[in-house]
Amino acid sequence: MASKFYIDPDISRAKTLPSSFYGDPETFEALKQKVFYGSWQWVGDILDLEKEGSVSPFILLPEFLSEPMVLSRDKNRKVNCLSNVCTHRGNIVVEEAGQQRKLTCRYHGRRFGLDGKFEFMPEFNEARNFPGSCDNLHAFPLKKWGSFFFAGLSPVFDFQKVIDFMDQRIGFLPLDDFTRSKELDKDYEIKAHWALYCDNYLEGFHIPFVHNDLNEVLDYGNYETVLSDYCNLQIGYAEGTDEVFKLPEDHIDYGKDVAAYYFWVFPNMMFNFYPWGVSVNLVQPLSISQTKVSFITYVYDASKLNKGAGSGLDKVEMEDEAVVESVNKGIRSHYYKAGRFSPTRERGVHHFHSLLARFLNGEVEHS
Repeated sequence: MASKFYIDPDISRAKTLPSSFYGDPETFEALKQKVFYGSWQWVGDILDLEKEGSVSPFILLPEFLSEPMVLSRDKNRKVNCLSNVCTHRGNIVVEEAGQQRKLTCRYHGRRFGLDGKFEFMPEFNEARNFPGSCDNLHAFPLKKWGSFFFAGLSPVFDFQKVIDFMDQRIGFLPLDDFTRSKELDKDYEIKAHWALYCDNYLEGFHIPFVHNDLNEVLDYGNYETVLSDYCNLQIGYAEGTDEVFKLPEDHIDYGKDVAAYYFWVFPNMMFNFYPWGVSVNLVQPLSISQTKVSFITYVYDASKLNKGAGSGLDKVEMEDEAVVESVNKGIRSHYYKAGRFSPTRERGVHHFHSLLARFLNGEVEHS
């Protein structure tokens, strides 16, 4: 990738990423190695791994990274995130979720412990210098937050700092008690570049123009963005609704009517906390102009569902999709090169573009 991207750190002077960023196939491919390989992804929750021997296979970002992985709980009750590819001939090891005493490849019988360590392989008695460390299943970094698990292929930043930033606001909530509500989950496919979806999410600037219903329950004038290294927070204050968080007296926002905390984690995760619970939004690139967004729902107080800022999420999503797909068409224009940031309303987008430029330019080191 020959292009270098530059985002002026002074938002009052900065221009957005150029339109070529969203339309260049080479840049789209570079994002895999330079951004997604170096970041963290939501990979599941504790609900499928409560018992010893539980295994839960999955593909990390299908059609993009397409990395076969598996979560397992070993005899020490430790949860591991492992490669789900046999180290002998590359066969998928775990085909279905369930409980297993060992991880055994059905192709040639190579066996691993639930911690991924090689244990046995038939017909290898005469193999020299065998087994070696390369015969174990690769173990990926794994972090737990509440009931959620996050893994990275080769993450360059400490996810605990992200957790600490989010806990400043929502650490008072009993995340372990949130209940998965699969009947409320939904997937959306959008005809647009994945980063355009994130651009739209990262500012409340468009709320009064695009989301009439949401605008009626949020105080747009006091809408606030708080930045951290690899994540940021938008705080929606209530206006026209009584559905707000009951914050403890030692909370940083005590005395304020907070209707929603919208967390974004680089590069493609959103955690939208409402008085009823949290909507986890995963933005998954499929192609340069095709994106899948998964809404995963965890409920804390069902009596507050469909009220306040956390109501009508499907309608809000449809409104967002229409705008994002329109932008995806517009940036293909020969006459559009780049835009400018609103210093008061688009700090989150500026933050996102700055991180993308740094990662793509190879300016980020392991922390």
